[in-house]
This record gives sequence, C-alpha cells and structure tokens, in this order.
Amino acid sequence: MALHPAGRAAELTDAAPHATRNDADAVLARSVLSASPSLQLRLGETSVDLVDTHAVLPDGTVVLAVDAMTRTGGLLVAARGRPGAVRLDVTQLVPVAVRSRVWAKVWLSGTARRFDPGILNSCDSDTVMALLDLPPVALWEVEPIEVGLTREVGATTLGISAFRAAQPDPLAADQAAGLQHLVQRHCDVLDRLATLIDPAVTADSARVVPVAVDADGIVLRAEMPDRHTDVRLPFAGRVTSTAGLADGLRMLLAEATRRVPAGPPRATPDAHTPSAAACDLPEGVCVVPSS
Repeated sequence: MALHPAGRAAELTDAAPHATRNDADAVLARSVLSASPSLQLRLGETSVDLVDTHAVLPDGTVVLAVDAMTRTGGLLVAARGRPGAVRLDVTQLVPVAVRSRVWAKVWLSGTARRFDPGILNSCDSDTVMALLDLPPVALWEVEPIEVGLTREVGATTLGISAFRAAQPDPLAADQAAGLQHLVQRHCDVLDRLATLIDPAVTADSARVVPVAVDADGIVLRAEMPDRHTDVRLPFAGRVTSTAGLADGLRMLLAEATRRVPAGPPRATPDAHTPSAAACDLPEGVCVVPSS
C-alpha cells in the first residue's frame, strides 16, 4: 500500500510531473536493468544466473558477456536470430534490511545476435566504460521485443518504444549505497523525515525505514507487525545527480522543521537495531545533510 504524506494514494515511480504511467514504468525498468549486478538468462528450458556480465546500451539493448565455448554460449549460438528465444529476468531488492525486500521485477524477451563493435561509435563514455568492464569473452546483443514489469501494485507489459526511449533514473546506480549510508549513519535525519508522514500511518509502526530514492523523491516504509505502508516524500525539484540529493533532502528537513509534530518523533530503528554511528565522510562528500 502506498500513500502520500496527506494520506492520498501515491504513484511511487513518476519519472516527471507529466509522465505517463508507461513512461514511468519504462524508467523503472531501465533503472533496474542498468543498476542490477546480476540477472537470470533463460534459453528454452535452461536458465543460468549471470553476475557482473551485462550492460545496457542507450537504446535499451542488453549486452551479455558469455564465453561462446561454454554450454550457455552454445545455446546462445543456437538461439541467435530467433525472435524472442532469449529471456532475461532481473529482480531489484530493497537494499536495506526490511521484511518484504522485492521492490520490482523486470523480464525481457528478445533476439540474440553477436555484438557489433561499430555500436561503440554511438555510445556515450559511461556506456563504453560499462562495456569495457565486462569479462573479456564473446559479447552478445539481446534486442528487446517484449518487456514486463512487476511491482507490489501489479504487473504490466511495457511499450517497446517507451522502453527504448527511457533512460535510467539518475540516482539508480547509487541508490543502494545512499540508502545504506542513510540508515547506518543518519538516523537523526530519518527521524525528522518520518514526521512528514501522516501520524495515522505511523501510529502502529515499529519503525520507519527508507526503501527507495529517485530523482523525484524518497520512499519511506512504515513497518507494522503484519504489514507495511510505503510513503513517497516528493522533492521540491527534480534531482538530476547524486550531488544534488542533499538539496532535496535539506528541503524536506526544512518542511519537517516547519511542521508541528503531533507527538514524539518515531524512532527509526527498532529495539534490536543499534544506534547509527556518526557519519565519517568528509564534509562535502556525504550527500546527506545533518541539519
């Protein structure tokens, strides 16, 4: 269940103020594919988990590094050129300790071909570096034909044109590290952000934990004994880089300061969670404001 701070139903992945639902889902799918270190490759009845062996091109084509001399490579050789013969599955987990950790699942069916090095001429420097970081074995392109996304609110099939046109959220690559740092070093900030949630939502919660952050806001989860509620706190303006995250959080903290709390602030950690240690990053490096 997802709510705005005021208690209204919330869409947690809006990519822009006027984005369509399909556009927002496409951004999330691209973000999951780009940021995940692993995926599952399915070829007919065979499936194999691949770790640190894929990259995503600007047009949404997925590049896999698979040794052609292995059994998996042989299956790719047999499947190449056959539309929809390859399926990729990726699961995005909430990067902090919570009960229900699956945030989104993406599946993609497509056509496998040998990688064309000429594509490098049309890639940006980040994509080129991602390709160079792949293992030094045969590279394969998987051109998407159909893409699906599953979240807590349901499942949907994405339009291929929307998927290809979308770009990953600018915070996707650093989301996990940022949320972990927030939980481990800035419980005071979480306590203040929690006061922006409708007290009716947090009244029976054991703790409030950040579970996602993107260019448009941060999502806090109020965990109850038998359920949870995710609440999006939107930033005042779109955050286009990790460095700009501090400004987005600072404005939310200013709003929390202006509000008169209805009661004592919710403790973010539960009784079994140690207090967060002081942030040991130099000023200007830590993107989480302390005040």
